[in-house]
Amino acid sequence: MMSDYIVRAFAEGGMVRAFAATTGDLAEEARRIHSTSPIVTAALGRLMTAGLMMGAMMKDKQDLLTIKIDGDGPMRGMLVTANNAGEVKGYPYEPAVILPANQLGKLDVAGAVGKGTMTVISDLGLKEPYVGQVELVSGEIAEDIAYYYASSEQVPSGVGLGVLMNQDNTVRCAGGFIVQLMPGCPEEVITALEDRLKTVGSVTSFLKEGKTPEDILAWIFEGRELKLTDKLPCHFHCDCSRERVERALISLGSKELKSMAEEKKPAELHCQFCGKSYLFSPEELEALEREAH
Repeated sequence: MMSDYIVRAFAEGGMVRAFAATTGDLAEEARRIHSTSPIVTAALGRLMTAGLMMGAMMKDKQDLLTIKIDGDGPMRGMLVTANNAGEVKGYPYEPAVILPANQLGKLDVAGAVGKGTMTVISDLGLKEPYVGQVELVSGEIAEDIAYYYASSEQVPSGVGLGVLMNQDNTVRCAGGFIVQLMPGCPEEVITALEDRLKTVGSVTSFLKEGKTPEDILAWIFEGRELKLTDKLPCHFHCDCSRERVERALISLGSKELKSMAEEKKPAELHCQFCGKSYLFSPEELEALEREAH
């Protein structure tokens, strides 16, 4: 099985920047952790793929990008966090949604997500994180990411995302691309790329044929100057730790901790991203309660 990675590239002398990724392993890892249904696996896989490429646009290792989708569909939403080092984690609000196929006979991700909002939080180490929010335009994720860039950041972008399942509901392959036009991009380049992106079809059809991220970009920019700058391995990575959970418990305040300790039984907390459980004895809860004072 091919390991996951992102490629970063420039075209047209830097007037266009592009990212493409293969993410089958990490989409499968998320499916395994959250025991997601195929439709939720596809939705979360698409959002994590987008998150990784958007994370790869940030400058520093400590910069964090969070994408939150809240919808009125049965899945209710999902949350994904990524950095610029190829690390991503995510979870769905409702992992077991099952819906009939859409009109195209495909997994109805839009139906599972419903109408709602997408919020992008970029924490760049400044006092306040940058928060952009848009209405969901389709709920299929790729169009919503493109719409976010056009309306919140004024960057015209072409986005493709796909997750393909095996018969046994595990992930066969996943990946995507983001192509962005920089300010001052010549009109003829814009038109040519727009026309080209209209004929892309689905990302999964590329992946099914065994095409790599490099192949996808080579196809999009066929006959144009394309410069691949680097290749970044990526994976599902959760940075939860006992210390972090302790801090979260302390932030609940001493009153809440006191009532937990008075129950005289251990408290078990689960990380929403990776499912890891942390057990705290009544004595440990009492110690944290004293710290919270």
